[in-house]
Amino acid sequence: MTEAKNADQSGSFPDYYNGHASEKQTSSTNTSPPPEEQKSATERSLSGRIWDAVTWIPPRCRWDPEKPPEFSMPLNILFGFAGAFTVANLYYNHPILNILARDFDVPYVKVSQIPTVMQAGYAGGLLFLNPLGDLLKRRPFVLALVFFTATMWIGLCVTRSLAAFTAISFIVGVTTVTPQLMLPLVGDLAPPHRRAAALSIVVAGFMLGILVARVISGTITNYVSWRIVYWLALGLQYFIFFLLWLFMPDYPSTNPGGLNYFRMLFSILQILWESPVLVQSCAIGFFTSAPFTAYWTTLTFLLASPPYQYSSLIIGLFALIGIAAMLLSPFYARQIIDRFVPLFSVVLGELLALIGICIGTYTGTFTVAGPIIQAFLLDMGLQTSQIANRSAIYAIAPKARNRVNTAFMVCVFCGQLVGTAVGNHLYARGGWIASGSYSVGSIGMALLFCAVRGPWQEGWFGWDKGWKITKAAGTADGKTAEKSHLAARSHLDRIKKDGDVEKGAVEESNTEEALEQMAEEEEANVAKESREEGKGPEVSSSVAHDAKGDSMQDDRILSE
Repeated sequence: MTEAKNADQSGSFPDYYNGHASEKQTSSTNTSPPPEEQKSATERSLSGRIWDAVTWIPPRCRWDPEKPPEFSMPLNILFGFAGAFTVANLYYNHPILNILARDFDVPYVKVSQIPTVMQAGYAGGLLFLNPLGDLLKRRPFVLALVFFTATMWIGLCVTRSLAAFTAISFIVGVTTVTPQLMLPLVGDLAPPHRRAAALSIVVAGFMLGILVARVISGTITNYVSWRIVYWLALGLQYFIFFLLWLFMPDYPSTNPGGLNYFRMLFSILQILWESPVLVQSCAIGFFTSAPFTAYWTTLTFLLASPPYQYSSLIIGLFALIGIAAMLLSPFYARQIIDRFVPLFSVVLGELLALIGICIGTYTGTFTVAGPIIQAFLLDMGLQTSQIANRSAIYAIAPKARNRVNTAFMVCVFCGQLVGTAVGNHLYARGGWIASGSYSVGSIGMALLFCAVRGPWQEGWFGWDKGWKITKAAGTADGKTAEKSHLAARSHLDRIKKDGDVEKGAVEESNTEEALEQMAEEEEANVAKESREEGKGPEVSSSVAHDAKGDSMQDDRILSE
C-alpha cells in the first residue's frame, strides 16, 4: 500500500500500481482466483508495465503551460540523428543482396524482392500512419513506433527463414516513418524565419542515413557476417529510443479535440485541391527525386564495368561524397533559403542538380571525376529543393502539417520508385548516357513546374503578382505570418489550471484572434530587429491578411 501511495504521488505508473494495491487490499477478504486467471492477470500487468515504462515522461520533459519547452539546437540535432539511423533501416540490405541470397540459399531474384517489400511498407506507413501526427501527441506516438520497430528488428537478426525475413521487413518498413513525424514537428517548433535552417539539419540527417547505411553495410559485410550489421542497427534503434525517451518534450496535440481518422485521410485530397503551392511542390518533388535514385542505382553498374571495374567496397565509398553536401546544407539554408522566397531557392537547387547531372552524364564514361561532381551537386540540389519546398508547404495549414507532409512525401516516394525503374531500364537498353539523359529531362520538368506560378501568386498559374525574391520578415514562405499554436495552448492550459472555467471557455472561443495577435507582435519584433541590423525587408502589409485567410482555410479543412 505504501508502494502504491508513493508511486501515485510521484506521478510514475499510477494506473498499474493503484490497481495492484487494490488487488492486495481485497485479497485478504476474497477467495483467490483460479491459477489460470492469476496467470492472465500477471500477463496483463506485465504488458501494462511495459507500456507505462515506454510512455512515462521524465519531469523535465512534461508539458508545463507556465514554461513550455523551447526548441533548441541540441534537440534539433537529436531529431536529425534519430531520423538518420531510423531511415537507415530501409537501406542496410541494398548492398548485400547477393550475400543474403547465399546465406538463405535461394536464387538472387527472391532476395531482390526484399527492398521492394520494405519500400512498399514504408509507403503504407507514410499514407496511413503519418497523418496520425495531426491527431495524437507526438512523444508517445514516436516512442511507441521506435520501440516497436526495434523489437521487431530482433526477428531480422535471428531468423533463418527468407519468408519470415521478408514479412518482418514489410512490418518494419511500415513503422519506420518516425523521421516523417519529426519534420512537421520541427515546422511547428522552429521560428518561421529560421525554419529552413532547422529543417535542413533533419533533412541532412535523412540523407546521411540513406548513404551511411549503404557504406556501413557494404564495408562490414566484406569482413564479417551480415547479421553483425543488423545487430548493430538494433543497438542503434534502442539507443535512439533511449535518447528520445530522456530528452523529447511532451508537446500537446495540434488537434486536441480529436479528428475522424478516415475523414482526416480524405482531407489530404481536399488540401491538395485547395493549395496550388502544395501541388506545385509535389510535382517538383516528384521530378527532382527521380534522378537521385536513378543515379545511385545505375552508378554501381557504371563503376563495376570497364574502364573502372571498381570493387564493391570502393563503389560503396562513393556514398561518402554526399556527406560534404549534407554538412554544407544547414549553413546554406541559413544564408540563402531563410532569406529568400522558397521558389527562388527551389530553382537554385534544380539548377545545381541539372549542372551536376549534365557533367556526370556526358563525362562519366571516360573520367570518374564526372560522377563525383554529379554526386555532390545532385545531393546539394535535392536538399536545397526539398528544404525550400517544405518551408513553403508548412505554412499552408499549421494544424494539418503531418497531412501536408504526407501528400508531399508520397509524391517524392513515387518519384524515387519511377527513377529506379526507368533508370535501370534505360541503362540496360542504352547505357549510362541514356539513363543520365532521362535525369536531365526530369529536372527540366521540375523547372517547368517552377515556371508555372510565381512565389506571390494566389492562384494556379501566372506571375502577375510580382517577381520579388526577398521574404517579408518573420515568415517562412515569404508572405504568411504564422501563429504559435503551442503558445496558444500554453495560454489556455494556464487558464484551465487556475480553475477559471468561464474564462477558459471565452479564451478558447477566441483562440484564433489571440494567435493572430501573437503573430503580428512576432512580426513587429522581427521586423524591428531586421531594420536595426540593416538586413531583410520590411514586413508586407498583406501578411496579416494572408495569415487570417490561412487560418480560415485551416479551420475549414478541420471542421469538414
